[in-house]
Amino acid sequence: MFVGALVLLSLGYPVAFSLGGVSILFALLGVALGLDNFDLQLFGLMPLRIFKIMANYTLLAIPYFIFMGSMLEKTGIAERLLETMGILFGRLRGGLALAVVIVGALLAATTGVVAATVVAMGLISLPIMLRYGYDKQLATGVIAASGTLGQIIPPSVVLIVLADQLRIGDRNLSVGDLFIGSIIPGLMMAGAFALYVLIIAFLKPEIAPPLPPEVRNISAVKLFAQVSQVMLPPLILILLVLGSIFFGFATPTEAGAVGCIATIILAAVYRKLTLATLSQVCDATMRITSMVIFILIGSTAFALVFRGLDGDIFMKDVLSNIPGGEVGFLLVSMVVVLLLGFFIDFFEIAFIVIPLFVPVAQQLGIDLVWYGVILGANLQTSFLTPPFGFALFYLRGVAPKEVTTVDIYRGVMPFILIQLLVLGLIIIFPQIVTFLPSLMKPAPVEVLSSFVVAL
Repeated sequence: MFVGALVLLSLGYPVAFSLGGVSILFALLGVALGLDNFDLQLFGLMPLRIFKIMANYTLLAIPYFIFMGSMLEKTGIAERLLETMGILFGRLRGGLALAVVIVGALLAATTGVVAATVVAMGLISLPIMLRYGYDKQLATGVIAASGTLGQIIPPSVVLIVLADQLRIGDRNLSVGDLFIGSIIPGLMMAGAFALYVLIIAFLKPEIAPPLPPEVRNISAVKLFAQVSQVMLPPLILILLVLGSIFFGFATPTEAGAVGCIATIILAAVYRKLTLATLSQVCDATMRITSMVIFILIGSTAFALVFRGLDGDIFMKDVLSNIPGGEVGFLLVSMVVVLLLGFFIDFFEIAFIVIPLFVPVAQQLGIDLVWYGVILGANLQTSFLTPPFGFALFYLRGVAPKEVTTVDIYRGVMPFILIQLLVLGLIIIFPQIVTFLPSLMKPAPVEVLSSFVVAL
């Protein structure tokens, strides 16, 4: 079934229909072979599964955050951020690249949509970096890598989907748990990118020169006012969206709705809110959301037949008996997700493969919040990895003609190694993920009693 789906995907068929077609084909094959445990009446469960998808409150957050990303793109916030940060850090070697990392992290914390971030920064910053003498490989690498920060920094659509799939194993797990757990890893990833930029600019000044004095010649008062003006909108959005989740005022879905209203208000303030703009944003949101839901329906049919053919029992036995126990399982699951990320989108990975891993992870006693965050970091790495990294395709689509595909592939290599390094640290030191969620949980009665006695 997996090979059949990959073959159809490689031939260019839509993901949802590839999964649905393979499920029907193998269902008929199971009947033709007379398998005792399989019956076509199993498809009678499909309407119930689809209604379950429709009633899933968690998935409602997806169109909200996609709407936010599309609306922010139309308001020009990303463009103003990049211009201002470029001037602010322009006197440093590698200042423009550092500005791209910071803006990438800010956009990730406001939208969580990788495609919008990579395209926006590629259109705006890449021509400017090339104009002022930046190396093509460094420029393209830092843009693609910073754009993928939306995979791991909340509010991330990837984390929303992963939380939905991880709840198969733990009904108490929520999107908010993954959001809180991914804050430190996301900041580590952005910090590692920034540190690399500063080091490489120091070692090789010719590939990341500072901006000419005439470009960054702006008074301190004017620069402060400009920074305040461009930083305020994203910071307000981060406070409204993430702050309301972390402090328990709203669920991620409710916070996404609040963020949508805030972006509409921002668009009105910047005089970008027109009927045409709103129509374009709604159209983009509907297209992407429809794609996600159709993939989810196709993967549900795929999983239904897969389980009807006892594939889940087979996979659970295989994964549970991998030599090395927890370490062996983690190694295999991470390698599988990384390799699949070369070829297919994270939606397919999350809907098809992750449900196979979750029961085994729970059986081995693995913390599902930690497991979800390392899966998200792994998927972020796969977004950058040639030859089929999706961030590379997004950037290739908007890059100038003088930038070749080879330049982009070579440029992302150091950042892939950095991501793998951070991923390794998260795996070796789980406290990086579990520390903040542990602070959000109420203290045990024994701890509170001891505290009262001590007072």
